[in-house]
Amino acid sequence: MIGLISATAAGAAARDRLAAAWPERTRVYEGPVADAVRAAFAECERLVCFLATGAVVRLVAPLLDDKRTDPGVVCVDEGGRFAVSLVGGHGGGANELARAVGEVLGAEPVVTTATDAVGLAGLDTLGLPAEGDVAGVSRALLDGEPVALRAAVAWPLPPLPVAADEAEVAYTIRVTDRAVEPAEREVVLRPPSLVVGVGASRGAPVDEVLGLVEAALREAGLSAASVAELATVDAKAGEPGIVGAAERLGVPLVTYPAGELAGVEVPNPSDAPLAAVGTPSVAEAAALVRGGELLVPKRKSAAVPAMATCAVVRRPGRGRLAVVGLGPGARDLMTPRARAELRRASVLVGLDQYVDQIRDLLRPGTRVLESGLGAEEERARTAVEEARRGHAVALIGSGDAGVYAMASPALAEASDHIDVVGVPGVTAALAAGAILGAPLGHDHVSISLSDLHTPWEVIERRVRAAAQADLVVTFYNPRSRGRDWQLPKALAILAEHREPTTPVGVVRNASRADESSRLSTLAALDPATVDMMTVVTVGNTATREIAGRMVTPRGYRWQEDPATRRSPAPSSRTSASGTAESEKPEENL
Repeated sequence: MIGLISATAAGAAARDRLAAAWPERTRVYEGPVADAVRAAFAECERLVCFLATGAVVRLVAPLLDDKRTDPGVVCVDEGGRFAVSLVGGHGGGANELARAVGEVLGAEPVVTTATDAVGLAGLDTLGLPAEGDVAGVSRALLDGEPVALRAAVAWPLPPLPVAADEAEVAYTIRVTDRAVEPAEREVVLRPPSLVVGVGASRGAPVDEVLGLVEAALREAGLSAASVAELATVDAKAGEPGIVGAAERLGVPLVTYPAGELAGVEVPNPSDAPLAAVGTPSVAEAAALVRGGELLVPKRKSAAVPAMATCAVVRRPGRGRLAVVGLGPGARDLMTPRARAELRRASVLVGLDQYVDQIRDLLRPGTRVLESGLGAEEERARTAVEEARRGHAVALIGSGDAGVYAMASPALAEASDHIDVVGVPGVTAALAAGAILGAPLGHDHVSISLSDLHTPWEVIERRVRAAAQADLVVTFYNPRSRGRDWQLPKALAILAEHREPTTPVGVVRNASRADESSRLSTLAALDPATVDMMTVVTVGNTATREIAGRMVTPRGYRWQEDPATRRSPAPSSRTSASGTAESEKPEENL
């Protein structure tokens, strides 16, 4: 819960805007400000104080105890201009909250945490338990001192500027699920790589189940902080001893059908669970059902009779591939999600000219794999292979990565061993359409005229179909020095079905500094003025030029009467249930 505190009418107005935006996440504290801050500090995970910074400092100073447990505090000035992350930037979530508050209120987030200020990923913000000299290693990263990354378990971490040569490295980041103590000048990150399969007889005490799990981990030299989940059979989903053990370990309990577990090959099957719940293995099968390395085979609790079993499996870290659309070129048309994925990726793969566009957005330590034109399949394979190695990868493309771009070759290479995330972007057709007016106001289609990957016979058939269906057509890759006849041929096909005066919009480098656009007609357009940086949009039989803009009507009946250009009163019709309804214009769903 986020506590909201204000002292003046101006502060209350901003406070109420935030409360209205986040009704389920916020609680307004009224009354004397000092009392409100004390109450919110004790009851909430985070606070937003609409007060002067000095006032908030004096109010929260006596309440501070431990940065790992104190709530994060954000201070917003009464003019709503700035959202300052004051206390608990990382551990309390104040940095993230300041940015979120800024988005709602239109305020500038102010984050002064050292790692955030220089674009580094904070070691305590990676979502993994961090032990050891977090402050010292973070300072070494900030100072540019060599830091080694030693990963016993591959995990998709964000970029870290670690040393390539470990010969004279004084600081270390170790990624391991082993129960090791951090050395001097070392941070140990605990990835959630361990799955503990458990089985239990009815009524097994929680202490017996928990004691067995903890003993198995301890004797195998494994860290309980790396346990991702407890797993068992569906029939035991409500067994109090198993449920209680998961709660006390602070991990979810995942269950599987007996039939699915029965199909898992295990080293120690047994007739007892087969008779009881329908599978010859519960603990080992539940731990192994999603793959991994069996570290601790089935073992029983020490009680007599033993009422619990467990097994431990290490699952490999799943690499992550984000296929990111950068938009048409303008920085303000790149989505916030795309920016976030660029900063999250430790490996970036892309066309060299696209990498140059966003290089300044990358975090220090990002490994960049760039190549030139014509290497799309190679880039896709490279990105997928890096993700299979356990890295967090961003594969970039212009516009939307799923439209004539990198998503399809990448997904054709990808397997279910990696996580794939698609990040949409503003396409060239949409960017050009916005510049031209509203040419895509009704049904439309995009067609690439490049026959490098598609036979011309197929392209021509698609153009003819679009012409016959009276669709607005946007041509991608319309003309290059080596392909100068395809665009004239496509325009001639459309001309068989449309008037010579049909509007045609031509936009080059949409949204970029050297953007240019013009309106022409199907008869007047000179294909020689078009190149590969151009998008050509040909209207349908209803498209018109209105006040210098290209407009395709939505197709409402009232637009058939150009004299009125008005919508009549809604007419009544009878629904299937016999009640009268009003006809309403179709909305863009």
